[in-house]
Amino acid sequence: MPAYPLDMATQFRPAPFAAEIAPMLAIGKRGHTRVPVSFDAQFGQDGLDRTLCRVTDISQHGARLQTYSALRAGSLIWLSLPGLGHHVARIAWADDFSAGVEFRTPLSDAIFEALTAQ
Repeated sequence: MPAYPLDMATQFRPAPFAAEIAPMLAIGKRGHTRVPVSFDAQFGQDGLDRTLCRVTDISQHGARLQTYSALRAGSLIWLSLPGLGHHVARIAWADDFSAGVEFRTPLSDAIFEALTAQ
């Protein structure tokens, strides 16, 4: 015997369901859209040596770097972007050979577009 009267079983019908799914660029914890890129840059600390790195994704507020030297979370660097000069950035996180940086001043729309068009 069913747990409910037979006449109740006919009263419940599944509701139609519809959804749209659209692809989205990576946002993650940052809250800003990141665009995958691949270009060489340089960074330095305390006005000293410049070190080569590769930018692997970027937003107007930060970037992910592949590095060849260790960086420490919380430290400040200047990042020299190709053809666009130096930008002060804070190391938000770092592991063996990669780091996430947050730009002190967000990139302008024109600079961001120039970097992501490469």
